[in-house]
Amino acid sequence: MFSKSWVPNGLTSMNLVFGMCSILFTFHGELEKAAICILLALVADGLDGRSARALHVSSEIGKEMDSLCDLVSFGAAPAFLAYSLQLENFGVLGWVAAIFFAVCGMGRLARFNVSTDVVHGYFMGLAIPAGGCLIATSTLLFKGIGFDLNQLSYAYPVLVMVVGYLMVSTVHYPNFKGDGAEKMNLVAKAVAAVVFLAILYLGMDAIVSALLFAVFASYAIFGIINHTINLAGK
Repeated sequence: MFSKSWVPNGLTSMNLVFGMCSILFTFHGELEKAAICILLALVADGLDGRSARALHVSSEIGKEMDSLCDLVSFGAAPAFLAYSLQLENFGVLGWVAAIFFAVCGMGRLARFNVSTDVVHGYFMGLAIPAGGCLIATSTLLFKGIGFDLNQLSYAYPVLVMVVGYLMVSTVHYPNFKGDGAEKMNLVAKAVAAVVFLAILYLGMDAIVSALLFAVFASYAIFGIINHTINLAGK
């Protein structure tokens, strides 16, 4: 017998399906397809909660399923993707960077689950889907423009760990739900806009990938600058 809860639960399951597909594509060396699967997982992740609220079938089990799927799709899958893309060239440091990213993703989800009644109007730390999609979209961009990641040297594993740290940090990020508790500073907006346009310019040979990466990268940078300004103003 059909239940309305099947719709959001099915979408949540698709999040996990795409996450697993990403891992399998990465295993077979098809990194662009792996990155796309992470983005498809983001779409499924965005639709499951909305459909549950629209159908009035939100449940605790659905919330638990969502977190478990997110850890695979936006924690483990991006970490494995980053490792296969470049981290494996750094030996133990590559292992550390990939594992650190995944563990930070777990910490971000755990904190989110226990603080939903406390934190309102913003995300504390970079949301794990945004962190995972930073890895995915950067991979698409690097592949699209033929960028030699060896030019970044040790900057790449450091950047992967920085993204991981942002997820468990106390940086406040806007949640775009219309109840923002954080002041949105003009300077932070301007810097984010410059970063956004710079990425588009540098990645014009793969403009779609550049656009996707620019969205997540400028959001990550905006949060850091905006939160820093707000702290300084207190």
